[in-house]
Amino acid sequence: MIVSPVAIVDPSTEPRLDSARYASPRLLADIGGTNARFALETGPGTAGLIEVLPCAAYATLADALRAYLALPHVAAVGAVRHGAIAIANPIVGDFVRMTNHHWEFSIEALRRECGFDALAVVNDFYALAMALPHLADSEKRQVGGGAPVAGSPIGLLGAGTGLGVSGLVPAENLPAGTKPAWTALRSEGGHVTFSPANETEVAILQFAWREFEHVSAERFLSGSGLELIYRALANLRGGAVEALDAPEITRRGLAGTCVVCDEVIEVFCGMLGTIAGNLAVTLGAQGGVYIGGGIVPRLGERFAASCFRARFEQKGRFAGYLAQVPTYVITADYPAFVGVSAILADHPGV
Repeated sequence: MIVSPVAIVDPSTEPRLDSARYASPRLLADIGGTNARFALETGPGTAGLIEVLPCAAYATLADALRAYLALPHVAAVGAVRHGAIAIANPIVGDFVRMTNHHWEFSIEALRRECGFDALAVVNDFYALAMALPHLADSEKRQVGGGAPVAGSPIGLLGAGTGLGVSGLVPAENLPAGTKPAWTALRSEGGHVTFSPANETEVAILQFAWREFEHVSAERFLSGSGLELIYRALANLRGGAVEALDAPEITRRGLAGTCVVCDEVIEVFCGMLGTIAGNLAVTLGAQGGVYIGGGIVPRLGERFAASCFRARFEQKGRFAGYLAQVPTYVITADYPAFVGVSAILADHPGV
């Protein structure tokens, strides 16, 4: 699979009507458990008219999609006949029921309802994985490790409403001189069983068992996971447990106004380091491990100063191996659009 990068242009800029324009604009969508992000691709490498709509404001995905297409500056571009949607959910067959939101739909019914000739729907981290080879240096920040090994597998994970996991595996035996080709993994690795790495995490896990029969990595490495870690630590430390949501926990932790909230961030980063290291050794990801999602980029330098990297390398006899594997935080604003555009390019019928 050979894909081409897409440059995201200023969303306030009207697409040019020139010879590079497609016969009709193509919808690009990135659907998470909290927000639905939409854009139009009007030609190879040209995407804009980006809008972010709250999922909770719409009863169905079709409603949100129609609301976007009905915006005057979007509708003025012309009818949309083709589209690709990345969604935070496994895609098995035609019917999709979101894990972290109430939306559910038939892909074929959605295509007909919105008047598309063709519609591709893929897992959001599958789409994000497709974007990784095309990220500019300015769209990622390295946190530890050495240089990536060209042509080696690449790992990907990211915490937001849930914990997404994917990766890229290079194609073998390509003709000399051809561009690298990649296979993106359709993974649901965020739902692996959580494994504690120290006594504090054992206590947090025991607290979580009071609420959940199965505690996955996603139970902690997500927005609701930050809240669960906070409740567990506040209970463990014997302090008052306030009704704090994830943004407030993060704000207080970064501001240094709450000792427990600061510890929540540190524990979260350590847990993420262990899971990222597990992914690296599982895939042999000497091409690097990338961190996406909505939480880590907001932590800024606090993430780089955390125990993440030490925990990433904490694999006993494989510590030396992992010390060479680079880890990156994705800082691009809309990287999934690059991935869904690549998927459109790979489907001539779309």
